Amino acid sequence: MMSKYFICLDIGGTKVLGAIFNNKREIVYRIKKKTKADGDDAQNIENTIISLVEELVEGFKISLDDVAAIAAGAPGVINIEKGVVLFSPNLPWRNYEIKKAIEEKFHVPFFIGNDVNVGVYGEWKYGAAKDLKQVVGLFVGTGMGAGLILDGKLFTGYQDKGAECGHMILDPEGPKCNCGQRGCLEAFSSKQGISDYIRTQAQRGRATSMEKAVAKGVFKSKALKAAYEEGDEVAIEAIDRACHYLAIGIGNLINTFSPEMVVLGGGVMEAMNEVFMEKILKEVDRYCMPSIRDTVAIKAAALGDDSILYGALAMIDDMLKD
Repeated sequence: MMSKYFICLDIGGTKVLGAIFNNKREIVYRIKKKTKADGDDAQNIENTIISLVEELVEGFKISLDDVAAIAAGAPGVINIEKGVVLFSPNLPWRNYEIKKAIEEKFHVPFFIGNDVNVGVYGEWKYGAAKDLKQVVGLFVGTGMGAGLILDGKLFTGYQDKGAECGHMILDPEGPKCNCGQRGCLEAFSSKQGISDYIRTQAQRGRATSMEKAVAKGVFKSKALKAAYEEGDEVAIEAIDRACHYLAIGIGNLINTFSPEMVVLGGGVMEAMNEVFMEKILKEVDRYCMPSIRDTVAIKAAALGDDSILYGALAMIDDMLKD
């Protein structure tokens, strides 16, 4: 029998990462492509995904017959069973039947889940939380996503709408969030939240080297790191504020789930790992019960940029077993 390959995708608001895994679960080929999520053109992103899959197959010189399955993580509320994206905050998809579209195009089984659920799943199957039974994952990126492993299973709630821990409200009078509420963890601690804070301070006339980086939207994580290292007062304040609310959020999650581990991932954590970890660990004990906190490890994600790709692989393993 020909050895089979798996294609795994990480679909984001600005880019799609694609990788081919061999049956030893190793990445043997990868490509990154920019997504044009302009306006309401769902077709645009579908085309990007299709051309990425085609480029992976051509570039690695295999045919679609060698591919056992394709799986992806994408932002938003996703019905896993039907492969329908009900709503995505950063992509123009509403009730979008992506599974149908991709399977009709490639005639290969396709699976999709919420990107952070999938990323936490990857960390649990292959990364920092391997072999644990109770895990809470928070991914700090453009937005703030979460994933829960409860009793050794990915928990997604009724109709896969659960685990939106980035939208727990920490201050009902707080800043407005993209979800329509005020004072969500995401509104304080995500790239968007940090950018909004820096932009507001700059508009008040305070000097910051981040002014350009946030003018048109969210900064690149490298820019935040550089500003922090050169002692930029506004950037440091924004980071302190983000970590303060992350500590409160993590404390709440520790009290609620008593996990063995809280895994922190996403682009911001990756760029600012030591700084964020130190600040969060200094403060988190104030916001949870000591007897529960004692048994929780708080760790950085181990798979970096690849956690969603590995989670998509774990999804394939599960779905093909069934």
